[in-house]
Amino acid sequence: MIKNIKIFFAFLSLVARQRELIAAMARREVKRKYVGSILGFIWTFIHPLIMISIFYLVFSIGLKTRPMGDVPFMAWLAAGLAAWFVFVDIVNGSANIVIVNSNLVKKSLFHSEVLPIIQILSCLITHLVFLLVLLGFIVFLKMPFSFYFFQFLYYGFCMCVLAIGFSWFFSALNVFIRDVAQVVGVMLQLGFWATPIFWDLSIMPLKIQTVLKLNPMFYIVQGYRDSFIYFIPFWDRFYLTIYFWSVTIIIFICGAMLFQKLKPHFADAL
Repeated sequence: MIKNIKIFFAFLSLVARQRELIAAMARREVKRKYVGSILGFIWTFIHPLIMISIFYLVFSIGLKTRPMGDVPFMAWLAAGLAAWFVFVDIVNGSANIVIVNSNLVKKSLFHSEVLPIIQILSCLITHLVFLLVLLGFIVFLKMPFSFYFFQFLYYGFCMCVLAIGFSWFFSALNVFIRDVAQVVGVMLQLGFWATPIFWDLSIMPLKIQTVLKLNPMFYIVQGYRDSFIYFIPFWDRFYLTIYFWSVTIIIFICGAMLFQKLKPHFADAL
């Protein structure tokens, strides 16, 4: 246990020391996405706008989907999608991050464990744009504003810690077993439908609801909806919070330990 605590604080210390390098590489990663593009960073706004507009036309106008209680379905859906999409971007992108940066990993002075942080920072920029679109949509639907909006910072932090653990685990394994990246993609597709994003958990029997709540992303998706729609403080979900952090810390520690164990062999495999 003491060793695991040391690993955690050593990682925090490393991130603090490498913060300038991490920020520079994150900016480079964002620029790389739009190299050769005429509109450049504007595409970051265009993608979520088009996606939400299409969903609005399909579900609200075409299918005339009924509200989720007193909440417009599209606002309810967009809040869930905001949490899920950034998680997928981070974990999917991190699966290949060691291989993509093999030239850096082979350098003895480079700390490859910071690569998932770089991926997270680059993805969070897109995520913040999505949240701006979500807020604009809330204004469009004439929904109330609240200080609870700032609670998304807590749930965003929860998502990042969970994503780091998964990213370490999958990125380290993928160096030696290249099928891991494909498996991660399939797992995330299954996870999308196992998480109540397009559908409400209350339609399931109570026993099934209990099983689905074991998915740690349920806590985050529900948390985004609590922050932007329902205005429920996170401490009202006390037992779910305890469960989430218990699982997330285990994933974080397992990911860190596996990465540290396999890291010395990266250069040989690459």
